[in-house]
Amino acid sequence: MRSTAENAQLALLLEVSSTPKPGNVDRAREYPDLRFEHFVAGAVGAREGLARAADGGPVGESFRAAIAGMSAQSGGNTQFGAILLVTPLVRAAAAGDLSPAGVEHVLAETTVADAAEFYRAFEHVDVAVEDPPEGMEDLDVRRGSDAVPAVRERGLTFAGLMDRSAPTDGVAAELASGCPRTFEVADHIEAESGPVTDRAAAAYLDALATDVDTFVRAQHGPETAEEVRRRAGAALAGEEDPAALASEFVERGINPGTTADIVAGGLFVALERGLEV
Repeated sequence: MRSTAENAQLALLLEVSSTPKPGNVDRAREYPDLRFEHFVAGAVGAREGLARAADGGPVGESFRAAIAGMSAQSGGNTQFGAILLVTPLVRAAAAGDLSPAGVEHVLAETTVADAAEFYRAFEHVDVAVEDPPEGMEDLDVRRGSDAVPAVRERGLTFAGLMDRSAPTDGVAAELASGCPRTFEVADHIEAESGPVTDRAAAAYLDALATDVDTFVRAQHGPETAEEVRRRAGAALAGEEDPAALASEFVERGINPGTTADIVAGGLFVALERGLEV
């Protein structure tokens, strides 16, 4: 029987192995500088931090350790958002309540120290994020540990940080609201049959067609993000070939990373609930 930390690591591996996932690295498609092997190595490296969370460690410290391990490969940022989402889910599972209410409880117990560790995690990898709102420049996550004094001065907890980031960041919005989409993806994966990677790819396409991917919006603007959502819907309806769409998005550098992060979270939830692999 796998441990909770092993299920979290397996979820990261299954997510990147699922294909086709339009725009994302998978076992069939890569970017020149960001390859399948980098994601596999990132999942292996994240293991220690995920184990800390499973053992009851603080969310922030566990997350930073997982990111430090994830970054020990040559591709750069592979699973920052997925690990951000999965770490509180691991804590909820370890506490015996892997549910929206359980996630909300984990977030409610986070501290300023957890938020500080979140900022320190940005020193390990470059993460594409939007500019902070006017007047919040001192809390720009790209400042890393240099922003920690402002975090402490404002008394900003990890939960408070997710609340602030929710309007523009899909992973933060998930955590701030008990991860509703994540649990929906888990339900979708469990309801289907066949290889888990095929089920995860189908759940990804459905999630991409349902909500605008905030990572695409941040990188390419709202029009492209809406195009991605609309064309994912067309692929679901049989009007476009998902594999061809996946190749096109990779060629255009359109990477719906937030949706992939949510699928990784959904895979973890499904595995913890007994999904057979």
